[in-house]
Amino acid sequence: MSIQISAIICTFNREAYLAKAIQSLVDQTLNNDLYEIIVVDNNSTDKTRNIVTVDFSHINNLSYIFEPIQGLSQARNTGWKNAAGEFVAYLDDDAIASPQWLENIISAFRTITPQPGVVGGKIEPIWEAPRPFWLSDKLARSLTIINWSDQPKFFDDNREWLAGANIAYPKTLLELTNGFNVNLGRKANNLISCEENLLHHHLKQQGYRIYYHPEICVQHHIHHSRLVKEWHFKRRYWGGFSSSILEIYISKPSILRRWKNAAKIIRKEIIRDVKKLLKLNKTNQEIEVFELKCFLLSRLGYIHGLMTFYS
Repeated sequence: MSIQISAIICTFNREAYLAKAIQSLVDQTLNNDLYEIIVVDNNSTDKTRNIVTVDFSHINNLSYIFEPIQGLSQARNTGWKNAAGEFVAYLDDDAIASPQWLENIISAFRTITPQPGVVGGKIEPIWEAPRPFWLSDKLARSLTIINWSDQPKFFDDNREWLAGANIAYPKTLLELTNGFNVNLGRKANNLISCEENLLHHHLKQQGYRIYYHPEICVQHHIHHSRLVKEWHFKRRYWGGFSSSILEIYISKPSILRRWKNAAKIIRKEIIRDVKKLLKLNKTNQEIEVFELKCFLLSRLGYIHGLMTFYS
């Protein structure tokens, strides 16, 4: 039997979680002759290599690849370029796939018409500390929590999205688009993102659609370090920075247009919301104050990207 799907885990110094992620792929209901597991070690300095090559040495459909060039997009590209499957599925190194994960992905690609260009689904949180009262559902999306619907559907606009912790593509489309842009995506401990967004933009330009199915489900650890305000401030700032890079790649604005956009944001959004923030601070509305600070930092990050990034 030939390999139908390649399940790829890209990992960097996550020895505390990696074994559970791998085991969830070992335990799939899909016949193990029909899939392979590839772990791409993105220059880890912990026990990642031993976990894969020693602890799981008895797993015949598991392979280990060392990728020395730092960056999640680099590691993802290394993964699909070495994949033997018709489809390529990505699971985060701190996530746990449901037992039917791979079967459900293959079913979506095989049965949905027209065939999607991207398939993914629900991501449920594993809270490692109590959820803070100030963390609204809107801001919690930064923690890679996805639950758009209990029914399968195509996404028709950019208001809904899939996350890289739980996502799959036909390999031919990754070849067509050259995969993930290495200027986007996390590198070591930075928080640059939007690499999936740019890839999905290219796929939609080719006429492909994004498909969500809630039964394509994984669980994702929410580390206690992400449940403090400082992490969200940083995440929102670099999220804004990433959004500006995405826009630069898609729209290719001139330097003059970038300056005009930045001035408009400062004039119409930042000044307005700083005034609003000063009023909120006087009323002790902590949740609203936190959300507004996050939004302001996102816009400042966006301006930073507009002014400094050149593709």
